[in-house]
Amino acid sequence: MPRGDKSSYTDKQKRQAEHIEDSEKKEGRSPAVAKRIAWATVNKQDGGGKKNTSKKTATKKAATKKRATG
Repeated sequence: MPRGDKSSYTDKQKRQAEHIEDSEKKEGRSPAVAKRIAWATVNKQDGGGKKNTSKKTATKKAATKKRATG
């Protein structure tokens, strides 16, 4: 997957980036800067593209259980 490829993002993440980009443009930023800020914000919030949440949840549960017992 080449850098900048947005195909691995969910529709919701793409919509969020679009809204953020529009807001940044209204603030007077250039289209390129607005796009960069938008995707950086989506990445910061969600950690990137689509994620397998079941694996993430299982890891979180194991870590919580380990802390509680040890």
